[in-house]
Formats: sequence, structure tokens, C-alpha cells
Amino acid sequence: MKNYDVVIIGGGSAGLAAALEVNKNGVKNILVIERDQELGGILLQCIHNGFGLKVFKEELTGPEYAERFVNMLKEEGIEFKLNSMVTKINKDKTVEYANSDEGFIQIQAKAIIITTGCYERNAGAISIPGNRPSGVLTAGTAQKYLNIDGYLVGKKVFILGSGDIGLIMARRMTLEGAEVIGVAEILPFSGGLQRNIVQCLEDYNIPLYLSHTVTEIIGKDKIEGIKVQKVDNFVPVPNTEMEFEVDALLLSVGLIPENGISEAAGIELHPRTKGPIVNESYQTNIEGVFACGNALHVHDLVDFVTTESRKAGEKAAKYVKGEYKDNVERINLVAKNGISYIVPQMVSSENVDKTIELFMRVTDVYKNVEFVIKQDGKELKRIKKKHLAPAEMEKVILTKSQIEGANKEITIEVEAL
Repeated sequence: MKNYDVVIIGGGSAGLAAALEVNKNGVKNILVIERDQELGGILLQCIHNGFGLKVFKEELTGPEYAERFVNMLKEEGIEFKLNSMVTKINKDKTVEYANSDEGFIQIQAKAIIITTGCYERNAGAISIPGNRPSGVLTAGTAQKYLNIDGYLVGKKVFILGSGDIGLIMARRMTLEGAEVIGVAEILPFSGGLQRNIVQCLEDYNIPLYLSHTVTEIIGKDKIEGIKVQKVDNFVPVPNTEMEFEVDALLLSVGLIPENGISEAAGIELHPRTKGPIVNESYQTNIEGVFACGNALHVHDLVDFVTTESRKAGEKAAKYVKGEYKDNVERINLVAKNGISYIVPQMVSSENVDKTIELFMRVTDVYKNVEFVIKQDGKELKRIKKKHLAPAEMEKVILTKSQIEGANKEITIEVEAL
């Protein structure tokens, strides 16, 4: 059995950043396992710009962003496997994978970093009434067909869900000559970034129907049309149906961290993020197994994925070198009123150098509010916020001394001014 210091499962933006950071911190025996035929992950099909503004201080397309990391990985001589599917992670940190060249392989790792990304919810997950004709597909799949394979999936298109991929595909389909009839969102607010609403819908006069959903798909073998209906508290409102003739329905109804192998390995998952529960070092409940990127929680920007994954890579390297403190007291980070979740979910000051970044999402759209941070019920500080939305990930920075001042928990909540 071959041995590695660190095995990274996934060769997308998170896996590449984590591998380079492990290498930078002096641990060289690294293996990246990627199931697709190229490194780069979802970035390869994201040909629009807007990537890299925080990491590289310039605007890049998804493939350009990925290329920079792939080139750095190759320059450092970090080993990687393509077309290789990880089938199992064991608690002793053995990893099992398979590919057509080697067959079934088992390797031993000192540390594992899970960077498997996320997947899209499909039509079956949201139970739209009607048949399942061709022409109903996720926005990400449509993006791959158009940007990688060169297929226009429809000429009269409707999009359900206002997630960022759906919004971007509304613009992309329009630029390729398709008519995007509209975008429906079941919530009273969009699930995408405000800049994408403006640049992808408003700039092209594509209507956004908030508090609406698709209630019927018309067509047996090929989609012919859809019915869209207003909703009140997720319940369709009678006599509000609108019928549209379409030849494609794209679904942008949410992303879920891909954690089948994590769950099978006994890694505890968070009920809201659907990703692993981690501590301040991005370590899961299994010692020496770390997680980051969209496998941990869904991010807005790839730059945030890179930043987080670099931290996970640094901590994994420290673990391998014996510089990581594990048997320490930790306090819980608890999401209260208006906060959906906080990552990480627990923290020890002993593994924090000076500060730690906490990432979170809110449950609703808020204006002119404050984040209220408390130590064991005692107010620690307040942070004013003019605007908060569930689509935009928020960040709170705590110092080492602030963490040391808590005995049991630190809570964060939203409070009106």
C-alpha cells in the first residue's frame, strides 16, 4: 500500500488551493484525486468573468482562474490522479479509489482533505407535478452543454430559481440567441447576488417573478410549456396561473455539498449546511480528516473558497508535522435569531494565532441591523450592517482573546437598530 502525507479528494478550486498550501507549509508527499478528466472542477465551464478579484486583484474567467492554480500545482510537482473515483474513506485514513488504468487502489494517508464540491438539486428533489420530458435540466448541466459541449439546450427558455448559476445562464442563453421568457423564484427575494440580478436580468429586460414557482410541466416526450403560479408561504395561490410556451426549463433551485463518502465514513454533517461539522482548523469529528470549500458549505465566490481552503491546507500540514493541538477544550459557535449557520461550529483559542474568521448566512433580507456577538450570554460587540441577504455570505472576525473569554459558547444574532 502506498503512503501519502496528505490526500486531497477533489481537484477543483478548493482542492487545488489546499494542495498548494500544504506544499507551501513544508509537506511535500501529497496526492490530489480528481474524478473528471481535467483539474479545475466547475470553473472550467464558467466562462464568464468576475473571478479572482480578491485573490489575484484582477478579473478573470473561470477557466483562467483554474489554469493559474493548475499551472502552480504542476510547477510544484504535486502528484494528481485524473478520472479517478474515490469510493471510500476509512477512519484509519485509508482511501479507496478506482480508475481504468490502475483498477481498485487503496492508499494510506496521514491526513485527508475533503474538497468534493457540491451538486444541484434536480426536478425530482422539488416534486413539480407533470411528466419528466426532455428539456428539463439543471442550470449547471445546461451551462456545461453550452460552454463545454457547444449545444444550445433551448430557444424559448424559462428558469426556475434565482440562484447565481441560473441568473448567469439567463444572460448566457440570451447572448447565444435564445429567448429567456422569465425567471421564477419561490421566495420573496432572490437567491443570487445583487450584481448578477442587475447584470444578468435587468440589463436584458428579463422579468423576475418573486414568490412564484412552476406548478406544472406540460409535454410528454419533449417539454412544450409550463404553468407558473404565485405562492403565499410556499402554497400556490388559486387563479394566479400563467402559462408559457417553452422548449427548455432550467432549474436553479439550490446547491448541496456532495458528502456521500463523508457520511459513509461517519463524519458528522450539519443539518443546515449539509456539510461536515468542523472546528477552527476545518477538522471534522474524525481526527486528521479536514473539509473545505463547497463540500463544507456553499460559497458565493470562488475567491472565498480559495481563502478558506488555504487555511484548511495550512492546518492539515500542521497536523502532519505534529504541530496541531487536538486534545483541547472548545467552545461552541451558536447561530441565534436571524442567523442560519456559522462555520466553523466550534473553536479552541489554542489553535488560533491572532484572529479567526467566522462565515455565516442570514435567514432573511435585513436592512439597518446589527450583528450582536455574545460570550456566554454577555454582550461582546456589535457590528452595524446596512444590508443583509441570504444569498450573500457574511464574515465576522474574532480575536484570540475574545475566544479565550468564553467558557461555553459564543453566539451571533441579528438585531434591529
